[in-house]
Amino acid sequence: MPRRAYIHRKTKETDIEMELNIDGKGKSKIKTPIPFLSHMLEAFAKHGLFDLKIKAKGDIEVDQHHTVEDIGIVLGEVFKKGLGDKKGINRAGYFVFPMDESLSTVAVDISGRCFLNFDCKFKKEKIGDLDSDLIKEFFFGFVRSLEATLHIRVLTGENDHHKAESIFKAFGKAMKVACSKDKRILKELPSTKGLI
Repeated sequence: MPRRAYIHRKTKETDIEMELNIDGKGKSKIKTPIPFLSHMLEAFAKHGLFDLKIKAKGDIEVDQHHTVEDIGIVLGEVFKKGLGDKKGINRAGYFVFPMDESLSTVAVDISGRCFLNFDCKFKKEKIGDLDSDLIKEFFFGFVRSLEATLHIRVLTGENDHHKAESIFKAFGKAMKVACSKDKRILKELPSTKGLI
């Protein structure tokens, strides 16, 4: 049974529609008012093999913050809905991804507990047209709505674009592992508590 979900979240600040097929082929159609963020989300979908459609509008004339954070929130919500009862999933996943001189490690646990450890310093205020400090806010929105633990660390790197891209590609790969099902436990929750 395909694991799909659709979310439409509209506030006074943002209007976001998102459609996800967890068991996809990495096809994406992303339209946000921030092209660099769209590019990162395309990389995430491609490397996670998620089919992802996003149509987002936001009050970026005020600031990018609401739009970036809310896209992270909706991404977490659509994964939570798509995963359903979470039976049979690996639950945790990690990946180390190189992008030229940059190397990022991302580890995720879809644990029911929200935590973010983001260890990366960007040199510039903007990467393309994206406020670089909002990358952390994107992931904070994601972990809150999915209720997951996420550790992101850039081990080495000079170029901010490469750092960001290695993060999002590793994020996609780590989520692919965490969301993948293990045939041996298809009717079980991956938890000694029996609850996530």
